[in-house]
Amino acid sequence: MSIAEETTTATLTERESDLLSRVPDGLYIDGRWEAGTRDPIEVIDPATGRVIKRIANATPEDGIRALDAADAAAEAWAASPPRTRAEILRKAFDLLQERRDDFALLMTLEMGKPLAEANGEVTYGGEFLRWFSEEAVRIGGRYGQNPEGTGTMVVSQRPVGPCFLITPWNFPLAMATRKIAPALAAGCTVVVKPAELTPLTTLFFAKLLEDAGVPAGVVNVIQTSTSSTVSGPIIADPRLRKLSFTGSTPVGQRLIAQAAQNVLRTSMELGGNAPFVVFEDADVDKAVEGAMLAKFRNIGQACTAANRFIVHESVAEEFAEKVTARVNALRLGPGTEEGVTIGPLIDAKAVASMVELVGDAVSRGARVLTGGNAPEGDGFFFEPTVIVDVQPGSTILAEEIFGPVLAITTFATEDEGVARANETEYGLVGYVFTEDLARGQRMIDRIATGMMGLNTGLVSNAAAPFGGIKQSGLGREGGAEGIHEYLSTKYTLIPA
Repeated sequence: MSIAEETTTATLTERESDLLSRVPDGLYIDGRWEAGTRDPIEVIDPATGRVIKRIANATPEDGIRALDAADAAAEAWAASPPRTRAEILRKAFDLLQERRDDFALLMTLEMGKPLAEANGEVTYGGEFLRWFSEEAVRIGGRYGQNPEGTGTMVVSQRPVGPCFLITPWNFPLAMATRKIAPALAAGCTVVVKPAELTPLTTLFFAKLLEDAGVPAGVVNVIQTSTSSTVSGPIIADPRLRKLSFTGSTPVGQRLIAQAAQNVLRTSMELGGNAPFVVFEDADVDKAVEGAMLAKFRNIGQACTAANRFIVHESVAEEFAEKVTARVNALRLGPGTEEGVTIGPLIDAKAVASMVELVGDAVSRGARVLTGGNAPEGDGFFFEPTVIVDVQPGSTILAEEIFGPVLAITTFATEDEGVARANETEYGLVGYVFTEDLARGQRMIDRIATGMMGLNTGLVSNAAAPFGGIKQSGLGREGGAEGIHEYLSTKYTLIPA
């Protein structure tokens, strides 16, 4: 046993060690677990900074073998009865409920979120399995006479073919289920590349899918430390027909350019810079409640996290005072500890980013009401923070924060508030708080985002279409729209 392994073992409880021992450490290709041929990936617990497991590390050749398996399984899976696919997905949902404690603890160990939030992700992620198990048997079409009366038009939906799914680190279960479930429901086979930082949940989920009856080759998982070199050959292969990615906008832009060479279907859920607009007629207590959900869920590490709090000048002081009191009540610590509400950030770079963003805002005239520091000691922690008087030009207003920092700026008129909200190249989600029904209706039209929460700080739901506009992405995940991302439309004319 290496020194690192000894140190790791000493920091884990018996239950944690047992769970990690049951998580596969190989690549999952064509229904088999395979050892890697290169130096392993070391998965770090962000609460301690220590290695908790070493797993196989895919090469470009492994990636192509995974695509080989997906391509070989594609015809049979596409021809399988929709009810068969539906029942497998429903079985996966049931198994996830049985194993929810294991999945929640695993996510907390590899990503850092508090156990209560990890349990919430199990619920949320499971709903994509249940939802798309129901959608699998509802893939429809059209049949009818053409306007000229010279024939019958048949419009049908077919699976697009093998898919490459690239998932992020911040919601390791839900982002996997949100992509895998509709693909399987539509009759597509998949190659999944989880984030290097949090691959364990995806591997554990692949084992669950195997137990649920997913045939060999339908789902393949290839974690790697060299994403671009493994992804490039897969995307360039003409057998691939669909690319789905969740992550940063710059990476998404590069992937879109690569996908264009073979004119791949693409779904891109990219960066965000969500405005949280509080009007003068808002219920401030309701807005504060929404702010805590929209900002501090997942330690602020969510593309849907509120990024810019744009508060009417008449209620800004009250809002700041009340939200600061709530933030002061949050408890910072390892997500496995009872009562912790803010866990660690994902890595040291994330902490450095928080320090830089807050420092820049303060240098331009902002004031820190609470937090603002990275505590000394093990792990990657940053205090939950509230800053006010954030000035135009501050980096924190332009960049996605991805951490527990709530930044407040003010406005005077509705037009100014809307202009501030839309002053970004991103357009994923926005939040608006107003008790004026007519104003709320206007905001639905005026706020330039793909999603909006009106008097709520939480919008995500498996039954709703998730996605953005502008540089926040293409396509939708979830809802009735989600399965159509994995279907192609075919029109047939039958002469009269």
